[in-house]
Amino acid sequence: MIGSGELIVIFCIILLLFGGKRLPELARSLGKGIREFKRASQGLDDDPPNDKSDPQ
Repeated sequence: MIGSGELIVIFCIILLLFGGKRLPELARSLGKGIREFKRASQGLDDDPPNDKSDPQ
């Protein structure tokens, strides 16, 4: 298991690699990717189905 000391070291290394300005952008894109993956794995679509069986 990873302890708190190791997490702090990992966070510092990531902060040094990507910088303070880019870190929030990276977290946002990671969150969007995880959300998209969950939706795809559950079979949910953003588009409602088009029911054109009754053309008027």
